[in-house]
Amino acid sequence: MVHQCRLESNLCDAAPRRVHSPPMKRVIAVANQKGGVGKTTTAVNLAASLAATRRRVLLIDNDPQGNATMGSGVDKSQLQSSSCDVLLGEVEIGAALVRVDPGGYDLLPSNQDLTAAEVRLLTMMAGRETKLRNAIAPLRESYDVILIDCPPALNMLTVNSLVAADSVLIPMQCEYYALEGLSALVNTIEQIRAAANESLEIEGILRTMFDPRNNLANEVSAQLIMHFGDKVFRTIIPRNIRLAEAPSFGKPVLFHDKESRGALAYLALAGEMIRREEEERVDAAHTTATGDNGGGVAVGPDASESSGDEPPEGTSDPAAAHSGG
Repeated sequence: MVHQCRLESNLCDAAPRRVHSPPMKRVIAVANQKGGVGKTTTAVNLAASLAATRRRVLLIDNDPQGNATMGSGVDKSQLQSSSCDVLLGEVEIGAALVRVDPGGYDLLPSNQDLTAAEVRLLTMMAGRETKLRNAIAPLRESYDVILIDCPPALNMLTVNSLVAADSVLIPMQCEYYALEGLSALVNTIEQIRAAANESLEIEGILRTMFDPRNNLANEVSAQLIMHFGDKVFRTIIPRNIRLAEAPSFGKPVLFHDKESRGALAYLALAGEMIRREEEERVDAAHTTATGDNGGGVAVGPDASESSGDEPPEGTSDPAAAHSGG
């Protein structure tokens, strides 16, 4: 079994509380300190899928690699304004936004200039952690969802993203090293919550590039459900050729091959997030009406609704994921 002792100490103790989130008026950081887990793929395709449900969506590329920018069909080498300028207060965020079409969402693009912004942030004595939160504050009510694509590292850009966010969506592969990275990220979230953003919660853990034929992947998936319960999304993102090749065409997979398993999986994820939010609103309204202040639903091994054994809605057996679109 996979490093059970460390999982018990780092994951169980830090298992997040379930809270009631506002009705689709929130900022979600898509983060994982480990690279190559489908973080940018998730940010871009979730933005397009939520936009397809007629939500107003803003995607912020807060990674100097600019992969979310390129994956949205925007040339990062030709930007007049970027997230660098916004973070440094040189440009208002509204003036730097680009409309992504096809896609249906707005984008705050990024390129390698963002590295210079991070260096300058490190030299600031006060307020450097809240630059992004302050920058997006005027736009919060203009969008139903704001997604932030974070760099695969714990640096000042990631800290800014977590301080600005209401919740964190964690994409991860079901493998040993990914569990190690998840443990570190959960601890980081706890530290950010204690120091700068007490309302920060975990939106959910998303299993990406999943191949159910892999025994280790199934073991890790089972451990995630045992420790995090209903914080693990039931939707599973399979390995999929169309999903992998869509960025080279500069468009979300929904507009590359809408019938592919990758496209259907991200549409299912968007639907699951919307249903979760609606259910939490109903629960919150019921609690207010009845005066029951007994607290939220505990997250733990008995949270049986989060079965990771089901394929994502809108897809068939994820075991076919390796076969392409």
